[in-house]
Amino acid sequence: MELRGKAFKFGDDISTDHIAPGRLFHLRSNLPELAKHVLEDADSEFASKMSKGDFVVAGNNFGLGSSREHAPQIIKIAGVGAVLAKSFARIFYRNAINIGLLLIECDTDKIDAGDELEINIKEGYVNNITKNEKLTITPLPEVMIKLLNEGGLIEHIKIHGDFDLV
Repeated sequence: MELRGKAFKFGDDISTDHIAPGRLFHLRSNLPELAKHVLEDADSEFASKMSKGDFVVAGNNFGLGSSREHAPQIIKIAGVGAVLAKSFARIFYRNAINIGLLLIECDTDKIDAGDELEINIKEGYVNNITKNEKLTITPLPEVMIKLLNEGGLIEHIKIHGDFDLV
């Protein structure tokens, strides 16, 4: 699995409130509409500037806060190719995997806003094309790649009818 896109840089502690603004809670039953406001409280222009396949790049503890399942969903609906961060809040990580949103833990200090990135999941690297630097990531286990390729755990169960991932 190889992906390519532009980096949009955020800091530490980006919460589910930053991702899916609480003031727009009434839109939670209309996820495509809510996705137009993704990360609006962290960067008011993010949704209008990003292109399908671009990357959210953050620091520590991305997705902290409430267990809003719609936070990773609207990131995916908006067309984000992957979220790269130093670490993720545990429940956000689980929700993201369940819906098939690719999360990559890596050192994001050498990635700046606007950098063009190429990600090779299987071989375990992020190539910063802009800076001609390669960052090593822990390759995802085959089971995770399978889940992501199938669209997440929910889609896997729809396809296979059980939790058997081998």
